[in-house]
Amino acid sequence: MRRAFDIAFAVAAGLVLAFLLLPILALFIRISPAELLDALWSDVALDALWVSLKTGLIAHFFVLLIGTPAGYFLATKRFRGRGVLITLVELPLVLPPAVAGIALLALFGRRGLLGEQLYALGITVPLTQAAVVMAVTFVAMPFYVRQAIASFETVDPALIDASRTLGASPQRTFWRVALPLSATGLGAGSALAWARGTGEFGATIMFAGSLQGLTQTMPLAIYAQLDLNPDIAIAIGALLVLVSLTVLLSVKLLPSWTRFTSISYISSAPSGSSSS
Repeated sequence: MRRAFDIAFAVAAGLVLAFLLLPILALFIRISPAELLDALWSDVALDALWVSLKTGLIAHFFVLLIGTPAGYFLATKRFRGRGVLITLVELPLVLPPAVAGIALLALFGRRGLLGEQLYALGITVPLTQAAVVMAVTFVAMPFYVRQAIASFETVDPALIDASRTLGASPQRTFWRVALPLSATGLGAGSALAWARGTGEFGATIMFAGSLQGLTQTMPLAIYAQLDLNPDIAIAIGALLVLVSLTVLLSVKLLPSWTRFTSISYISSAPSGSSSS
């Protein structure tokens, strides 16, 4: 009976792996490596790659710039309504992408809540690369902020108190104690946010459209080329698989990369009564 039980569970695991991995393998088996590279050098693929990299990097900059202090604040401060605020930050995680897109249109569209004022100033957001950046930021930010909150919450408050007792300013304590100790979790959150932003489709196509060379990211190019040139769609899909695999491996290897960095920061922070 025990052997039959183990076999049944092994079969279930095998079915899960087959169901999840075979479609991905099919992307690489469908066309030869030479055809794959040729398709990736097409104008459509190169334009989509450039738009994705450009808008993704800008969006990720804002995610890190705003999300890190926001995560630290929500992790270290206790106030009435904190739980509600964290729930609101997490809300985009469960929103359908189409809802995110229509919400951005309702705010920044020509007849949106802020769109009319922006249009009067000669500023148009939808169907621009700025719209792509905003859509990617909207869907990726919660992934990073939620992980940042969890990472900062793991820092021993005694270390923060000790830093302040030794005369370090809140800024120095943040940079020299809290941030290094949270580096692993922040790195994982950053990687996940980048992966989510790179794969964004629904909010982008509704808010920014799919204009080649302007707003057409790699996921949008896959959709556009599926009927026109399936080889290009498959090639871009395979590239996104490799990007996703790289992100996944980086998240898994991150603890070993940051362990010694964190230790070195801890050993040097802070000493004396510096208050810079």
